[in-house]
Amino acid sequence: MKKTLEFKAHDGEIEDIALGPDNKVVTAGRDFQCCVWQQDQLVTGLCWNENLPGIPDKAYRYQACRDSGTFLGLGTVTGSVAIHIAFSLQRLYYVKEAHGIVVTDMAFVPESRGGRELLAGNEAALLSVAVDSRCKLHLLPSRRSLPVWLLLLLCAGLIVATILLLQLAFPGFL
Repeated sequence: MKKTLEFKAHDGEIEDIALGPDNKVVTAGRDFQCCVWQQDQLVTGLCWNENLPGIPDKAYRYQACRDSGTFLGLGTVTGSVAIHIAFSLQRLYYVKEAHGIVVTDMAFVPESRGGRELLAGNEAALLSVAVDSRCKLHLLPSRRSLPVWLLLLLCAGLIVATILLLQLAFPGFL
């Protein structure tokens, strides 16, 4: 193996690292940060004191991370588990102290036939393992969205309503 890239990702040790699609790398460090990297460029990052105001800077630390391509799963030394959108880091799911102590590993359930059975209509499923000798399944409920045909129907109705209102307001419009 040859080293292809070297850069300083964190102040101190790296707790966990995960490789994602599009050559992105996610790192969780002892400096209380979680970062998403493209080569040696920081794409975006999370820090506890920015995302959970009112919590002291050093109260929590990211322990484990995983990038499914769509979602980023994070576990902490206090046993908390979170799921974020990978590209914007918007938090969709958070369970404070889901485990009694350090989350040591996590994995997203793959979207295979067997995985879809576990998902049971949910958008994602994350398994977390901790020092408390427990494995927990975290389900991210599907976000509600409009079907495309309904959206197109609403747009067409809006266009017709606009034309009718313009015809009423300005009788010689058409």
